[in-house]
Amino acid sequence: MKRIIYREWRIEPARYWGLLALLLAVIGGGAAAALYTEHVGHWVTGMNNSVVWGTPHIFAVFLVIAASGALNVASIGSVFGRSAYKPLGRLSGLLAVALLTGGLLVLVLDLGRPDRLIVAMTHYNFRSIFAWNIFLYTGFMVVVIAYLWTMAERTGNKYTHSVGVFAVLWRLALTTGTGSIFGFLVAREAYDTAILAPMFVLMSFAYGLAIFILVLLFAFAQEGRPIGDQMLRRLSRLLALFVAGVLYFTLVYHLTKVYGAQHYGLVSWILRDGGAYTLLFWIGWVLVGGLLPIGIIYHPVLGAQRGWIVAACTLVILGGLAAMAVIIIGSQVYPMPMFPGHIVLESGIPGGAGGLPAPYAPTLPEVLLGVGGVGVALFIAAVGVRVLQFLPESLADDIVDPHATLRASKA
Repeated sequence: MKRIIYREWRIEPARYWGLLALLLAVIGGGAAAALYTEHVGHWVTGMNNSVVWGTPHIFAVFLVIAASGALNVASIGSVFGRSAYKPLGRLSGLLAVALLTGGLLVLVLDLGRPDRLIVAMTHYNFRSIFAWNIFLYTGFMVVVIAYLWTMAERTGNKYTHSVGVFAVLWRLALTTGTGSIFGFLVAREAYDTAILAPMFVLMSFAYGLAIFILVLLFAFAQEGRPIGDQMLRRLSRLLALFVAGVLYFTLVYHLTKVYGAQHYGLVSWILRDGGAYTLLFWIGWVLVGGLLPIGIIYHPVLGAQRGWIVAACTLVILGGLAAMAVIIIGSQVYPMPMFPGHIVLESGIPGGAGGLPAPYAPTLPEVLLGVGGVGVALFIAAVGVRVLQFLPESLADDIVDPHATLRASKA
C-alpha cells in the first residue's frame, strides 16, 4: 500500500452549508416533536399500555446497532490485518460515534421524562440489562474516541491493534446487550430467546456497513475523490455476506420458535396472519432487506455498477427498519398471555391481554423524533469530516492495493 494522505472534506461552501441547513431542519423537526410530546403527553403518540415501545424505538435501536457495525470496517483493517480497509478506519470510527449519539438521543427524548435520566445514571439495578447498557453505551464512545486517536496520532499508532481488539470485544458486548434487552424479556412470547443476541450482532454488521458505504460514496462523489472498483467490490461482497447471515439467523429464530407447540400461534401470526406486520416481514425484512440486495450485489452486471450498489445499500437499510418494526412493535402487538390456559374476557390493557392484537398506529411526532435522530448522526458526521482529517484523498485501487490491477487483469 502506498502512503495514504488524509484531508478535510472540501466541497463547495454553498453545497456544504445547504447540506447542514437541510440536516438542521430535520433535527429541528425531531426537537419540536420531542417538546410537543413532552408538553402535551404521550397520548399524542400511538403507544399505549400494551405497545410501550413505538416508532422512535425502531430508529433508536437501528442506529445503536448500526453504530457497532459501522466500526466493523476499522476492525477489519487494524485488528484482522486487512490492509485495504485501513484507510477507512477513521471514517468508520466517526460514523460509529455519530450513529450511537443519534440513537441514544432518540431513546432519551422518548422516555416521557428525560429529566429522570439522572436517576438511571445514579441508581443501578445490575439485574437489569438496561443498567448494563448505560455502561456499554458510554464506554463504547470512550473506546472509539481512543481508537480514533491511535489511528490519527503518529505516537499512538503502536497502540492501534491493542485498542482495536478491545473495541471489537466492547462492541460485540454492546450489540449482544442490545439484543438481550429483548431476549431476556420472558413476558413477551416473541422475545424470550437467546438467538436474538447473535442475530442482532449480524444485523449490526449489515446495517452499519450499508450506512458506511452510502456515506463513503456520497462524500467522495461530492468532491470527486476516486474510489477503486476493487474497493467497492470488497465492501459490497462483504455486505452481501452479512445480509445472508441475517437471513440465516432469521430462519433459525423461527425454527426455534416453531419447535415448541406453544409458539405455533406466534409463528403463524408473524408469517401469515399478522396483516401489516406479516407484509413487513416478508416484503420488508426478507425481500427488500435480504434477497434483493444479495441478488443485486452478486449479479454479474448490476453488482459492478455504483448506482446499483447504492440501491442495494438503501434496500438493506429499509429492510433493517422493517425488521426492527417487526421485532419491536409486532412482538408487542401480538397478544400477551396474562394467564396461560385461561381466556381474559375483559382487561385494562388494549387488545393484547384480551387475546386480540393490540392497536398501534405511528403518529407524526413519533416519526419526526426518529428521523431527527438520523439527522443528528449525519450532522455529526458532516461536521466531523469537514473540520478534521477523516477522509483519505484517494481510494484508487493502485493506491490502496497496488496488486489489485494485476489480479483484475489476470481474472
